[in-house]
Amino acid sequence: MDAFLIATGIVALAEIGDKTQLLSFVLAARYQRPWPIIFGILVATLANHALAGAVGSWLTGLLGPDVLRWVLGVSFLLMAGWMLIPDKLDEDEANVAPRFGVFGTTLIAFFLAEMGDKTQVATVALAAQYSDFLMVVAGTTAGMMLANVPAVLVGDKLAARLPVRLMHAIAAVIFAALGLYALFSQGLPGL
Repeated sequence: MDAFLIATGIVALAEIGDKTQLLSFVLAARYQRPWPIIFGILVATLANHALAGAVGSWLTGLLGPDVLRWVLGVSFLLMAGWMLIPDKLDEDEANVAPRFGVFGTTLIAFFLAEMGDKTQVATVALAAQYSDFLMVVAGTTAGMMLANVPAVLVGDKLAARLPVRLMHAIAAVIFAALGLYALFSQGLPGL
């Protein structure tokens, strides 16, 4: 359960102001059909984070516990720093051809936007730290939905009111704490 709660919290905070949340705003404004957008976000996130979680789980078996501890510790510390760098949406990510419909456009755009994104990298690291692949993927997906569903439903009205810098700072502190824990603990939970 720890894996689910930590993954949900980190990703929900990390997603505030992230390029995929910005993409949610763009898609909501462009199509004004929230349910196909929300379903597209869900399917794209499940696919992307399952892939990332599989990589994280694979790394756990590949690396020995001492090497894994250092890789995770440094990765989480780097994620903490990355959280403090604001995201912006690339024009190409928002302009997937509408011939795929609202759901298909959202699915493709979100899957591509998540490649190499903070939340995907966090999913790899969390899956490597916790041995519960399903809870990590469920948690990171829940975090994505917690951040992006309101963005789709409320749109620009919500964006102006969110304390993005504060949310990113909180996420950075959590990532730093996880990094320090990984580096200075004797073992990692779930390993």
